Amino acid sequence: MSTVLLIAIFVVFVVAALLTLWRIIVGPSILDRAVASDVLLTEVLCVLGAEMAINQHTRTLPVLLVIAAVGVFGSISIARFVARKDTVER
Repeated sequence: MSTVLLIAIFVVFVVAALLTLWRIIVGPSILDRAVASDVLLTEVLCVLGAEMAINQHTRTLPVLLVIAAVGVFGSISIARFVARKDTVER
């Protein structure tokens, strides 16, 4: 694969990760941080998937599945927490 293409992919993922980390830090709400953390997990999945495609292997497939499960369960937990907090405040 072309070195220029690999560098371009790397730069795009790094910029996206930095912007996502900025949103996690700045917020302003817990839902903004939750969405940003989901985006960051998705970026990690994409990087691992791109690495698998470039090197033509499937060794990291179990890691992809675990990260995806953590993302789903984390989103559900945060949604339940926010919903419970919203009903308590009313």
